[in-house]
Amino acid sequence: MNRLLGGTAALAAFFTVAVSASQSGATVFAAWEVANVEFGDTLNVRKYPAGTSQKQSAYPYGTVLQMTGKCTGGGNLLEISNQPAWKQEQAVRYRWCEIWHDPAQNGNFVTGWVYGKYITPH
Repeated sequence: MNRLLGGTAALAAFFTVAVSASQSGATVFAAWEVANVEFGDTLNVRKYPAGTSQKQSAYPYGTVLQMTGKCTGGGNLLEISNQPAWKQEQAVRYRWCEIWHDPAQNGNFVTGWVYGKYITPH
């Protein structure tokens, strides 16, 4: 994966749609946002898809997340992206979905996992 360095505009563009080359072809990132968290609370991002896994970061309601498309149980956000938002939410409600983020805000992007109950299509 290419590292994204500096610039608010570049970061905003990345959060809209990012494409990176890999051996198996191109990977397209889907934008989803944090939802369904209580006022003042945050959504934890975990290193692995489990509530007991190491916490990498936390994001408040409305934060746009870059989803890799991969969810546990064989879920794929890109395959359901043409469905209504409520149906997409329902498809991931009890799954962990992978994100691409910069927890240290230093340009070093890594993957992490969020629980589907707390995200919605952007």
